[in-house]
Amino acid sequence: MKKMLIAAAAIAVTGIDASAVTLNGAGASFPAPVYRVWTYNYKRTAGARVNYQSVGSGAGINQIRAKTVDFGASDKPLKKAELDKYGLVQFPMLMGGVVVVVNIPGVKTDQLKLDGKTLADIFLGKIRKWNDPAITKLNPNLNIPAMPITVVHRSDSSGTTWIFTNYLTKVSDDWSKTVGNGKAVKWPVGIGGQKNPGVCNNVFKVRGSIGYVEYTYAFESKLATASLKNKAGNFVKPNLNAFQAAGASADWKNAPGYYMVLTDQTGKDSWPITGVTYILIYKVQKEMAKAKTMLKYFNWCYTQGASTAAKMHYVPIPKNVVGMVSEMWNKEVKYNGQMIK
Repeated sequence: MKKMLIAAAAIAVTGIDASAVTLNGAGASFPAPVYRVWTYNYKRTAGARVNYQSVGSGAGINQIRAKTVDFGASDKPLKKAELDKYGLVQFPMLMGGVVVVVNIPGVKTDQLKLDGKTLADIFLGKIRKWNDPAITKLNPNLNIPAMPITVVHRSDSSGTTWIFTNYLTKVSDDWSKTVGNGKAVKWPVGIGGQKNPGVCNNVFKVRGSIGYVEYTYAFESKLATASLKNKAGNFVKPNLNAFQAAGASADWKNAPGYYMVLTDQTGKDSWPITGVTYILIYKVQKEMAKAKTMLKYFNWCYTQGASTAAKMHYVPIPKNVVGMVSEMWNKEVKYNGQMIK
């Protein structure tokens, strides 16, 4: 009876039977924890089924280009020219932090302090032991063991990697010249892990290891995180307030295609490796019922899903930006030349 009432309500509001519609999306693992909760709750309240495959940003971009999914998800934003080339629009869904996770005996969460150059030198393989002078200088009161460092990185094409390496290119000339910024790079050292959970698993298993993951994965895995020195010169701990501080000065209104990079932002409280995760959809939709349901779902995520996102340590998109996105949908997303309403 409850399902029948939900379906009837959906038909009354949208003119379609939401329970008959299934949406398929794929992409970034960065937002996957909150996407799982959103899809479950939306099915219960609105009746529409939303399937999301956490396959990495690179695969998500490829699948939406190939039109094998209704929407793609990526932590690497596409520039306006590329969006136009494929007939896509993108919009921000959430903001969050990429954090450094470590497995060092005796070192608890947020105790280890690192700056950008030292972090880059670790991932370059220049710093190979935890008691290296560059690390002990930043941590004079921390008892760090003399043990080898094992670097753990992503082995798949990843938006989390794009955010992390974007930061490293800004804080290290050596990194910028030798490795650079990308969804997949040629790592100088280390072992790979598939998606955020794979990196977490390897760091958890290997003593002396260091990796990078979206904060929620670190929190859920109970891995120790490092504090980082930000652009203002302050050591900050990864948390929701620090991620929000990094996004506070984002000028969304003047960002073509909502292209926004939030790494190494100014601000005394800003977390230096903050990123935005995006949704990609086609401007020209092939099914009105599916298009209506999809935009209704994303609007629900922005509004009803915001509190859930915050509880899971993600930063919801500000209301004024949600309004801008809604206006963009009205202007650019069409079915048979008609606005999706």
